[in-house]
Amino acid sequence: MTAIIVEGLTKRVRDADGMLTILDAASFEVPRGSTTAVVGASGSGKSTLLGLLAGLDLPSDGQVTAFGQRLFELDEDGRAAWRAANVGFVFQTFQLLPQMTALENVMLPLELAGDRQAGSAARTLLGRVGLADRASHYPRTLSGGEQQRVALARAFAGRPPLLFADEPTGSLDAATGERIVELMFELNRDAGATLVLVTHDAALAARCDRRIVLKAGRIDALA
Repeated sequence: MTAIIVEGLTKRVRDADGMLTILDAASFEVPRGSTTAVVGASGSGKSTLLGLLAGLDLPSDGQVTAFGQRLFELDEDGRAAWRAANVGFVFQTFQLLPQMTALENVMLPLELAGDRQAGSAARTLLGRVGLADRASHYPRTLSGGEQQRVALARAFAGRPPLLFADEPTGSLDAATGERIVELMFELNRDAGATLVLVTHDAALAARCDRRIVLKAGRIDALA
């Protein structure tokens, strides 16, 4: 079955020289439960594509259909509600809320979804990523690898069917990054989620089922 259908997805912005095409007529499908890496040089349109797939940005042309929902037929509030119900995110810069403890950061999406067992579920997830003893710590007191593990726990907290990761190991040293990758794939297998990640890491991309290679905003290869 197909999780995501992308049809003629294009993004143009105006700059000093006129219109700049960041993404040019991208079309592809992402199978449900698969892992897909989006790769390419800096400026090739990878993060733009990821933002469009998540409905965080609007295209100039084209459509994304995710789990049967045509994203750009929804208004901004509708897309936000769709993301809350269906999407988990892992970012290079972790994006943890500094005023919240590790436990509270993981609890947040569960509480927003109305889960009355948010506390116990979040503690279980922190234990799963090896941070049960760091639950009461604030992000500033955690190492980069620990912060990314909290971010992973938060991303998977609501068991979303779709996970987006933008350079998830980009801020980490090689050894820590490898541990995060192992944990991310383990959690993804257990959840049966569809994973789409942006990366410059060839080894990480090679671990995915499929690769989408972008070059100057166009799909150069699908493998």
